[in-house]
Amino acid sequence: MDTCRRIYLPPLSLVGPNALAELKEDLATRGFSKALFVTDDVLVKLGVAEKVEDVLKGAGLDYVIYSGVKQNPTVSNVNEGLALLKENGCDCIITLGGGSPQDCGKAIGILATNGGSIEDYEGIHVSKKKSLPIIAINTTAGTASEITINYVITDEKRKVKMVMVDKNCLVDIAVNDSVLMLNKPAALTAATGMDALTHAVEAYVTVGAFEWSDTLALKAIELIGSSLRDAVNDGQNLEARTKMAWGQFIAGQAFSNCGLGYVHSMAHQLGGTYDLPHGVCNAILLPHVEEFNAPVCGDKFRAVAEALGVDTTGMSTEEANKAAIAAIKKLSADVGIPSGLKELGVKEDDFELMAKNALADVCAGGNPKQVTLEDTINIFKSAL
Repeated sequence: MDTCRRIYLPPLSLVGPNALAELKEDLATRGFSKALFVTDDVLVKLGVAEKVEDVLKGAGLDYVIYSGVKQNPTVSNVNEGLALLKENGCDCIITLGGGSPQDCGKAIGILATNGGSIEDYEGIHVSKKKSLPIIAINTTAGTASEITINYVITDEKRKVKMVMVDKNCLVDIAVNDSVLMLNKPAALTAATGMDALTHAVEAYVTVGAFEWSDTLALKAIELIGSSLRDAVNDGQNLEARTKMAWGQFIAGQAFSNCGLGYVHSMAHQLGGTYDLPHGVCNAILLPHVEEFNAPVCGDKFRAVAEALGVDTTGMSTEEANKAAIAAIKKLSADVGIPSGLKELGVKEDDFELMAKNALADVCAGGNPKQVTLEDTINIFKSAL
């Protein structure tokens, strides 16, 4: 507690059932003239975007929609959205969706005020100016991009996910309405939920962890561990969806302020190379990376096991570590995550290049145990 900590959080967050309805009043008082509404085609087709349009109209805010965001948002997505923003003279950005529209909107917002190309901003706190105002409406309990200082954009040419950690991308209003999360497909719910669990676990064991982030991370693990199965099994379970909304929101606060680790470094390479769902990659890698990390984490994995409902009474540290990893694997299997990377079409021939890129990833520095190229390849192999 003897070190000054910078805590980055959105100025306003609306969390819980029907939070979207609360947004109209806030939008009406901001003085915006026209918004770029960033989302994806699926949410437009499902009618979720229309619900947000109703709120924008009710607040008297004009808008133009960009709905071309891909599963892993690309440089091209960012450039297309930015062009539309400039053509229409937009002075704010509304994002709707999971991490993909959120990350794309952040990138557009940074370029709108800083100029240049998005490739210029890879790394930590590279931009000089605050982004255009962003109102982020989340629809999945996973990435927490709506409240973090992180965003990830895929460079299609290099097949690499660029990680940006930037205080200037922090949104002005974050909305987590669990009603918007109802009826999402089970596979999507599982993948995003395991992404949130990965955030919480990595935040808890990262080298940047401290008392505040530890408290948040453990509560997030508890909430996710007790509600993800129910959210996956019953798309209408509002209580489970609300607990997941809070769990991912709390996990986001933790990792945004203390960092992540090597699960994300490796998962970014799988996403960049194969265009795979980020949450699924995290879920498969999480137990393997943490099995590697556990020996240097003291008794932290005992706390992880207990947060996941395991009674560790009488267990040695090593036994508690194994119990935590087993609990993570069981949760992943129970919600239908593939058992290995081979099921996703991942090839061993790509391991060395992906391992080299993982070592250079921004998140690698947060891992509690130093990792080598050989270690990384071996972890990929164990997860195959």
